[in-house]
Amino acid sequence: MQATHPNTPPLAQYVLMLADDSLIMSQRLSAWTGHGPALEQDIALTNIALDYLGQARNLYQYAAAIINATPQSHAAATASPATEDSLAYLRTERQFLNHLLTELPNGHWGQTVLKVFLFAAYQQPLYSQLAQCQNRQLSGIAQKSLKEVTYHLRWSKDWLERLHLGTTTSRQNMADAALALWDYSNELCQKPPYDPGFVDYILLKNNWHLTVEAAYLHAKLDLPQATANQTGGLSGVHTEHLGYLLAEMQYLQRAFPNSNW
Repeated sequence: MQATHPNTPPLAQYVLMLADDSLIMSQRLSAWTGHGPALEQDIALTNIALDYLGQARNLYQYAAAIINATPQSHAAATASPATEDSLAYLRTERQFLNHLLTELPNGHWGQTVLKVFLFAAYQQPLYSQLAQCQNRQLSGIAQKSLKEVTYHLRWSKDWLERLHLGTTTSRQNMADAALALWDYSNELCQKPPYDPGFVDYILLKNNWHLTVEAAYLHAKLDLPQATANQTGGLSGVHTEHLGYLLAEMQYLQRAFPNSNW
């Protein structure tokens, strides 16, 4: 089964990768609404989830425009124009191109915070490069998103330090979370097979590692050693968790197709 339609342009696939990452992060983080450790942090994480949702919407709209402008695309072949809703709600897990890290379950508060940090440490240098690219649409989305990502990075880094420098229990929880997430984090800096050439992935990886190493050092958290690099998300091969997440997220649209809200 193809991760995307075989005639989907590489640029559209790349934009879908960015959109899928943001959508899945948003869906995961939204589960914390009303369950945060304090009202202020509950609201903060909810706002971060909304930031990701806004990024996803802008990116899906752009991906749909690219697909609809391609004569041999699946949308053109079926006479059904792609939309942000169809791309979000009517694709299967094999058609999603998000990184595996984004789809992992939230776990405890510390694990969620660490996942936001690792992802923000990737998005910050990524969007910094995309903001300077020659593609005006993608550059504009990146410039807007970069302001949000900078806050995500600062917020999650502060919580990383607070938790690992806190109690014996919070310190152990963060150490466990670091081990649980590390094998999935290296995929973030992997060059996707449909890369349009806007990003220097060697530079991206170096910047990501510098940010992560500095934050771990400041929090006195040991940097884990990779035992098995988990990859496949960029090609549509996912963990067992994504299917369950999509089943919940897509249920209403699939049960009542073409509904207007």
